[in-house]
Amino acid sequence: MDEITIAAFTRDEIDRVIEFEKRLRAEEPDTYFWEPDEAYRRALEASFSDDRFQNALSFLARRGDRVIGRIDASLIASRMDAACCAAYLDWICVLKSERHSRTAQRLLEALRKELKARKVSILIALMARNEEAQRFYRSVENAEIHDEGIWINI
Repeated sequence: MDEITIAAFTRDEIDRVIEFEKRLRAEEPDTYFWEPDEAYRRALEASFSDDRFQNALSFLARRGDRVIGRIDASLIASRMDAACCAAYLDWICVLKSERHSRTAQRLLEALRKELKARKVSILIALMARNEEAQRFYRSVENAEIHDEGIWINI
């Protein structure tokens, strides 16, 4: 079995990411409710040259030439403290068939290393409601569960 590697999500990985997301939906059809279609592909491609994504960080877990996991975060710049010392964890996902091989933990470690290099001191995440996600977040080292999240539609 190939070793798992973690690397930044770059434009040349889009085809592999689309395949990963298709496999996600095949493995968990009741969890993901939009398709990684051609519009999504175009949006992903555009994101690599769109200034709005300058604070976006994404890493992929690969086994051989296949993507098996992904983590996405965003740096938070706020004038409240006139700093950029926080980040928001938007998504961490591993193929169901690849879970329990420490892939999610390795993705989180790669993100934490990058955030530390950028002098970010806190990573904020909303915990998914499903039991598996709850177990994962409660097992993360050096993490505390604080406030409840609120989603405000715009």
